[in-house]
Amino acid sequence: MLSDIERKVLRVIGNYSAGRRRTPTVNELCIKTGRNRGGIMTVLEVLAKEEYIEWQRSEPDKMLILEAWERKGSRI
Repeated sequence: MLSDIERKVLRVIGNYSAGRRRTPTVNELCIKTGRNRGGIMTVLEVLAKEEYIEWQRSEPDKMLILEAWERKGSRI
């Protein structure tokens, strides 16, 4: 189960990419969520670990959406 901010960032990424046909940059995520860069980077790490997105800290603005919405059920 994702935290509120993780769910929010995932939805922002999904909606942003559906409307603009590209994923948002880390700076755009900061603006949309009101969070700082370090917080967004941490959230992106969790989303990548949980396999909602493909993302690497070395290329922060490059991400691929695997699932745009939270899965039902709990974390293992």
